[in-house]
Amino acid sequence: MTLFMMMCLGVVSWAQSSATQPSTICNDDGTVTFQFKNDKAKSVQVDVQFAGRHDMKKDTKTGLWTVTLGPAAPDMYPYCFVVDGVSVMDPQCDQYFPNEGFKNSLLDIPAKTGSLAHDIKDVPHGSVNYIHYYSKSLGATNQAIVYLPPGYMRNRDQQYPVFYLISGTTDTEEVYYKVGRMNYILDNLLAEGKAKEMIIVLPYGNPSKLLSTVPAEAGVPQMRFGGDVFTKDVINDLMPYVEQHYRTINDRDHRAIGGFSRGGNQGLMIGLTNLDKFSYLCSYSSFTSTTLPGGVYDNADDTNSKIHLFWLGVGTDDFLFGTARDYMEHLDKKGIRSVKEFTHDKFGHTWMNAKYFLTKTMPLLFNPEASKAALKDSQPTPVATGNEQQLTPAVMGRLFPRPITSPDYQKDGIIFRFKAENAQQVTFCAEIFDKPLPMTKDADGVWSIELKKEQSANLFEPFTYYFSVDGMAVADPNDMYLAPVKGFKPSIANHPSNEYNFAAMGDIPHGTVSYSRNRATYMPATADRSERPAFIRLVPGKDDTVESWFKIGGADAVVDKLVADKKIKPVMIMIGEMRQGGQQGMGEVPTLKADDFKTWPERRKALIKMLESL
Repeated sequence: MTLFMMMCLGVVSWAQSSATQPSTICNDDGTVTFQFKNDKAKSVQVDVQFAGRHDMKKDTKTGLWTVTLGPAAPDMYPYCFVVDGVSVMDPQCDQYFPNEGFKNSLLDIPAKTGSLAHDIKDVPHGSVNYIHYYSKSLGATNQAIVYLPPGYMRNRDQQYPVFYLISGTTDTEEVYYKVGRMNYILDNLLAEGKAKEMIIVLPYGNPSKLLSTVPAEAGVPQMRFGGDVFTKDVINDLMPYVEQHYRTINDRDHRAIGGFSRGGNQGLMIGLTNLDKFSYLCSYSSFTSTTLPGGVYDNADDTNSKIHLFWLGVGTDDFLFGTARDYMEHLDKKGIRSVKEFTHDKFGHTWMNAKYFLTKTMPLLFNPEASKAALKDSQPTPVATGNEQQLTPAVMGRLFPRPITSPDYQKDGIIFRFKAENAQQVTFCAEIFDKPLPMTKDADGVWSIELKKEQSANLFEPFTYYFSVDGMAVADPNDMYLAPVKGFKPSIANHPSNEYNFAAMGDIPHGTVSYSRNRATYMPATADRSERPAFIRLVPGKDDTVESWFKIGGADAVVDKLVADKKIKPVMIMIGEMRQGGQQGMGEVPTLKADDFKTWPERRKALIKMLESL
């Protein structure tokens, strides 16, 4: 429990589930028992992807709301609890679904026998790098994730092909990592000799959301493809960055692109209109336009000669099945060869399908012979029945309603909003305030509070916050940034005018944060790799993860800015477990402990002071 939550204890009871009672129990018969603790709730439901939404019953003796659902196949499933109409994450679950909007926890049902493709096994593991780069197309700093295969750091002379893999609508760049587990899937395939070593790049598919001045269509998921800012950013900014900073093979035979849902649409659009750059195209639960420039559909022989793999997968129970099927039929009629695969048992438009499709395609990437064999075994396009689900504006409106803007960053403050029509009281709880602040409700059931800079000197610093809804802690469902802490996860506010906010930095070099199991390492952009730069160690708080110093404290952003301003020399940061002998010969390492300070603004100020004194 963080300190600011403790300060609010008189008003908020955030630990809805007892620490001695797990919130999810995977039973031997394949069912799952869900448990939730909230003494004030009038009704509680659980919403889990393998079963939908179900009422829970309260046990009068234990006070626990419970329900048993299933059986379900072993896999990872998003879920949340719905308490008196308000959706909340499981406060006892550390794994969560990164998203611009909804906030779900993740249920991991293990296999009874054998293993799953995404399991974390005792095999060599690659590393996952978080990168920031200045995008001229966006006019701002963008973000992405880069996976490096296990042998990348050992084999210094080897170059690698690259797979650009894009998540879906409202997803962040983290989803193919934290939900799709692309790194573990590939680690396992490499260990079995079933795939080629490759670099995987996870772009952020909706970069306009990062702009401090948001376009007029803000709040509506970006659904334009081709010629939009995302396409320009991938081709003109992200690809050059990746090819400059990593050992890549820079030709069409060694580039792949694809994605899930919107990301599949974006991937196909970019790939088909840039066949001089990509020869492996993958669409997972998606489709793209049937009218593309350059005659790509009307010159089948030329198009087929340029594509090693055109892979299309969709579930027959997916709401996009009809549109995806029609696109496959369009390709057939035009004579464009493709590999097609259909599922019937993974709950439609879900990340169970996304992982499965990724597992099927990774062994084919950068392997022309395997791709040819897959084409021969491809399933035919199903004959239309007229009853297939189709993507329509009404379906889009239902799935992706216009969200409420929160936090709403103003020049002189921040407005926070939360919709809870039936709530009796909603308060705003933040670590920068000593007590909860009351919010007011409008006629539409939206609670809000407007904070001005004079109310707190730390309002424009990064800080954690949440809403107390009738005594229950709830993360801001419209804030894409969640604090990576154990247990309940508050949201993160970070005003774009803050000088250490990536959005405010302009065109400067950025370092890289690399995650490998229980370690996190920051390497500055301007460090001379032939010499070890200065080294500091940051210790997470007792409830923090190794991500916290970066994602809340912004330690990487601080060093980037101070180095760019020539206020400090390049500094390396280590968080978490050290490799055996990792500190030998380094002498005394300057160390900063999060638990020595009450709030993240205080921690960051202490970090800046320490860096400037080195």
